[in-house]
Amino acid sequence: MHIMLEAFVNFLKTTGIYEMIAGPSGWKYIVMYILIGILFYLAIWKKFEPLLLLSIAFGMLLANLPGAELFHMEYFMVDKPDYGYILTNGGLLDVLYIGVKAGLYPSLIFMGVGAMTDFTPLIANPSSLLLGAAAQLGIYAAFLGALALGFTPEAAASIGIIGGADGPTAILVTKILAPTLLGAIAIAAYSYMALIPIIQPPFMRLLTTKKERTVHMETLRPVSYVEKVAFPIIVTLVVALIVPSATPLVGALMLGNLFTVCGVTERLSKTAQNELINIVTIFLAVSVGGTANAENFLSQQTIFIILLGLCAFIFSTIGGILFGKIMYLVTGGKVNPLIGSAGVSAVPMAARVSQMVGQQEDPANFLLMHAMGPNVAGVIGSAVAAGVFLAKFA
Repeated sequence: MHIMLEAFVNFLKTTGIYEMIAGPSGWKYIVMYILIGILFYLAIWKKFEPLLLLSIAFGMLLANLPGAELFHMEYFMVDKPDYGYILTNGGLLDVLYIGVKAGLYPSLIFMGVGAMTDFTPLIANPSSLLLGAAAQLGIYAAFLGALALGFTPEAAASIGIIGGADGPTAILVTKILAPTLLGAIAIAAYSYMALIPIIQPPFMRLLTTKKERTVHMETLRPVSYVEKVAFPIIVTLVVALIVPSATPLVGALMLGNLFTVCGVTERLSKTAQNELINIVTIFLAVSVGGTANAENFLSQQTIFIILLGLCAFIFSTIGGILFGKIMYLVTGGKVNPLIGSAGVSAVPMAARVSQMVGQQEDPANFLLMHAMGPNVAGVIGSAVAAGVFLAKFA
């Protein structure tokens, strides 16, 4: 009987339950399960970015199962990770995370985004590129704020990219510059992207007058087939020559768009928009969630990242709107400043918010296509900002 009891006790000591109850970090697992439950709630019941938050939350769950040993951050915290060793001895999340560490998943997602993105509003109105650039203000504001709070320049750059409202870009920068912060930064980025309809409208109304919000913009000119095909090729060349570090993201984005607009690669376009981006999204989100274990995630840094991420979104919205007001004045009232808020790269949600706020003032005002110009410009702008940070700090 004594031998059986001892064997039973030894078995209990090997379980995750024992570690949660008797281990020094047991309370941290409870806190993480509460946070994971909140993310599941937001993804499933509130439908906030469910395609991403659901997988991220489940990745967090897998990473916070005591004894499962699915992810080992220490394998990747070296200059040259031993991928052969990881494939042979690593856990499931270690293997999936290789795609993040190699920068593969964010670029493939950008290819799918490019295939789904219509750049014709930007081509028809190139000045909207300036609105997209102005809406990157939050990136640099959060970067400076993070430096002031004591973060390293590499970590501050990773936090700043949250303001671009572009999850894959934030992940790409963070996995290079500050991999231990990846979980917190990704969760902040995608959570705030989902909350854009709540975050942006108060500032849009505060910074604009009723007269400005009711401006009807002229119909965009038609865009030719040649312009559509030439645009992704020219953008790739220009960005790659000016900011080479942004090439993986911008190049993949424009290749996906070229698949769609050229008209001769329909199968590739459909694959990029559907099967490819869906599979990669699962791998990316689960891998990112896997980095958010209790030891890494529950810290003062995470609280600062959440707050700085919110500030980044607010400043990006303010930057776009203020530049929209400048364009309103310069054009003699022909530009509705509301479209400036769409300069964050959450496509097409930010453009829809511009449309929504505009129609609340005048139901006959249709701003969606005009807002799509700065919206897709924001995708390019955030990728360029990421390239600048990588060139400076990587």
